[in-house]
Amino acid sequence: MLKLRAILIMTVYAILVTFASFWMAKQSYSWFPPEAAAEAKLLDDLFSLFTGLGTFIYLGVMGPFLYSLVFHRASKYDMSDGPPIEGNLWLEIVWTGVPLVLVLTLSFVSYRTYEKMAVRGPMELVHLHMPQMMQSAYAEPFDSTPQQDIQNAAQMAPVEQIDVTAKQWAWVFHYPERDVTSTELHLPVDRRVRFTLRSEDVLHGFYIPAFRLKQDVVPNREIDFELTPVKEGTYRLRDSMFSGTYFAANQTDVVVQSPSDYQQWLADAAAQTPSPAFNQAAYEYSQSSEPGAGNTKDKVAVRGWETIPPAPPPVVNYAPKHEPDIAVLNHS
Repeated sequence: MLKLRAILIMTVYAILVTFASFWMAKQSYSWFPPEAAAEAKLLDDLFSLFTGLGTFIYLGVMGPFLYSLVFHRASKYDMSDGPPIEGNLWLEIVWTGVPLVLVLTLSFVSYRTYEKMAVRGPMELVHLHMPQMMQSAYAEPFDSTPQQDIQNAAQMAPVEQIDVTAKQWAWVFHYPERDVTSTELHLPVDRRVRFTLRSEDVLHGFYIPAFRLKQDVVPNREIDFELTPVKEGTYRLRDSMFSGTYFAANQTDVVVQSPSDYQQWLADAAAQTPSPAFNQAAYEYSQSSEPGAGNTKDKVAVRGWETIPPAPPPVVNYAPKHEPDIAVLNHS
């Protein structure tokens, strides 16, 4: 009777754990920024899978452990030895085989995800003698959803080419179609975009959290990288690699807009005369390097270490209106 009761309790508990795992897997989608690119769904699906399985394993282990601790503990003054228990061959096979299969399956699914996104690490790029043969990122959602329709439509549309230059410490974007340069990245929604990434000095990281994409930008290499924005809005591009003193200031906005607004922006930018853009790193460096700056009460930065001078502010057709970011300066 007691054995049947234990089996019944564990069965009910297993069902509850299963529902809790599915719930946590669904909840994990809300822990990230909005899915602003087709590639974001790939990573979110993978993270959701890991979250659900992790929840199931954690609760599946802790539940029986706590149950045994409460209901099968020895009585207060029981000092006798427990009953001798021999090994169980089938149990050992199960608890060895199941984790092995699980780890191999998760490794395969993870590999498929990163293969579709085609995110390359620095060591792969260093040993890749023909960068032009690199496969570009290609988002292929695991399930059949409207996301797949967006991706298919994007694949049929012309690819928008944008050249990206990273340096200490600025991002410069060149649009060959109109010969426009900008320090703010503009993208058309639901259209495939191909980036050619270059670095003028050290290793940088092209990272847009809302797109779930991070691509290393390696000096002396041209890296082709593709994505498909699927949600209009303003997002943030950050340098994910420590590229020197002012790398935290090496970030800019990513504006995803309708194709018509995007074309209008290109036309407006092409009509502007190139001029030096505001650069946070150059501004901070100049403030902390001015003679007598330490005696001015309006000094915005304190630099007690040696650093290389930032590159000159880029000369571009379009640059957003910026004021010095005091929050960044105070934490530099």
